[in-house]
Amino acid sequence: MQSSSDSSTFKLDQRVHSTNDPRRIGTVKYIGPVEGHPGTWIGVDWDNGEAKHDGSLNGVRYFEARSQLSGSFVRAQNLTAGISFIEALYIRYRDQPTQEDEDEMYVLSASNKRVSVQLVGKEKIQDKLSRLEELTGASLFYLGVSNPGSPNEIRNIVPNLKELDLTGNLLSEWKERKGNKRKNNTFDFKGATITPQGWGKTGRETISTDVGIICEQLPSLAALNLSNNSMSHEIVGLPLLKSIHILVLNNTGINWTQIEVLKDLLPVIEELHLMGNGINAIKTASSSIVHGFDSLRLLNLEENCIAEWNEIVKLSQLRSLEELHLNKNNLNRIFYPDHDTIDKLVGGDESHDQSCIPFQNLRCLLLGGNNIDDLASVDSLNSFPKLIDIRLSENPIADPGRGGIPRFVLVARLAKVEILNGSEVSTRERKESEIRYVRLVMSKLHGNPDEIKQHPRFVELKNFHGIEDERSSVGTTGPQKMASGLLSVTLKSVAPSIGEKPPLTKKLPAATTIGKLKILCETFFKLGSIRPKLFLQEEGSPLPILLDDEMATLMDVGIGNESTVLVDEES
Repeated sequence: MQSSSDSSTFKLDQRVHSTNDPRRIGTVKYIGPVEGHPGTWIGVDWDNGEAKHDGSLNGVRYFEARSQLSGSFVRAQNLTAGISFIEALYIRYRDQPTQEDEDEMYVLSASNKRVSVQLVGKEKIQDKLSRLEELTGASLFYLGVSNPGSPNEIRNIVPNLKELDLTGNLLSEWKERKGNKRKNNTFDFKGATITPQGWGKTGRETISTDVGIICEQLPSLAALNLSNNSMSHEIVGLPLLKSIHILVLNNTGINWTQIEVLKDLLPVIEELHLMGNGINAIKTASSSIVHGFDSLRLLNLEENCIAEWNEIVKLSQLRSLEELHLNKNNLNRIFYPDHDTIDKLVGGDESHDQSCIPFQNLRCLLLGGNNIDDLASVDSLNSFPKLIDIRLSENPIADPGRGGIPRFVLVARLAKVEILNGSEVSTRERKESEIRYVRLVMSKLHGNPDEIKQHPRFVELKNFHGIEDERSSVGTTGPQKMASGLLSVTLKSVAPSIGEKPPLTKKLPAATTIGKLKILCETFFKLGSIRPKLFLQEEGSPLPILLDDEMATLMDVGIGNESTVLVDEES
């Protein structure tokens, strides 16, 4: 891609990238002289925050960078102002691969040496992709696209495009805006007042980075990805995006106020992805509840800053919503909103339909990586009418190492869950989990009858599985008493210094402590001076659970009949 040696090519607030690295993208914040350094410099605020200063140098403030080390001064020839949409298409699909590209096609051998790879049928693939008029999907990520190009050029060259990935380009405007007034940003330099280039006398400029024009020329476009483009907060003049079903706006700086504007322009939107935008509130225009989005099936709000569940409740009236992704926010509790909660939220809003059931079609709720630490939040998930796919991993409540509960307790408490933390809950796992859970609760009820208040499904599950008060187990012929309270536990050595040994299956009292089990493992495996470290391997859990509370019993930590305990060694 060509760099520009003339500083007049650049304008303030223009998106640029480094000539040698199209993934190093930033925003022009200053154009002019820098004290002690000859010539004209471009002040850039880099997106990745990896630069030299905050926009000031040697005590002189030239611009305000987003962070202390995200700004730097660059010569014009080291920056690229971008290319047109069609130029990027030609680079990606028409240009023949260079020898350098061919050299980059390799795999690593067992001895970590490069082995060249030849793409079979390469000529046929390149020929098909080069026929741009037949192209239905295009990926132009990190190519420096900054403008749509000549009028109608896109429509004529790629008329059948349905999927378009523009991730990591230099787009910023939804629609071309002319004559935008900018605030005065002059500064003193050696006693003179300096006005940065690109503002002129009126302080007005035009930057043509128009998403709207691209969409207008692609009437069949159904999926558009604009991730990692720093989009303007002003959405004006954008046409009706009547064919867009999937819109991805991850890491674009957009907030919900702009989404409310886009909502009316997306009549058939089914998937909306808004990851990493710093969204902390669902701010609606005229109501406390989000209306519209009649076709929206999936909403992705992962990696944002939402801390209050009341903000999510504002989405509860989206009738078609089936998947809500909220991983890696700041939520510390959740609840199912009853009608009183909704009525209080909407106040006197006459447009609210009181017959609408909150989250009536929600089937998937991803809550991983939040701060949820209470059982009431877990139990509230049973109130969502159709919820069957739940993620709670990386929350305190689901991490036994932080005082949370193991997977089998989650399965037992969540009556309808079919997929938990990405793993299917089989019929067998549900049955075993519910029986283990009932026995665990029964062991805690002795001398503490109030404990039952913390377990709303206990009586239901106890009756369903026919478990008697004397700690019974369910056999093939019905309830059977476990007078001895023995559990069949498989011990499997995984410690390197112990060596390969066959698994051992032992019958152990349910009241055996973890400390006692460690001592038994030292005897069973003849460990000598090796100190064992134990883990519970659970069906459906990606990682085994560390058993580090030596005073806890097998029942306390969820070890049941036919459980597997991994025996490792202390490091």
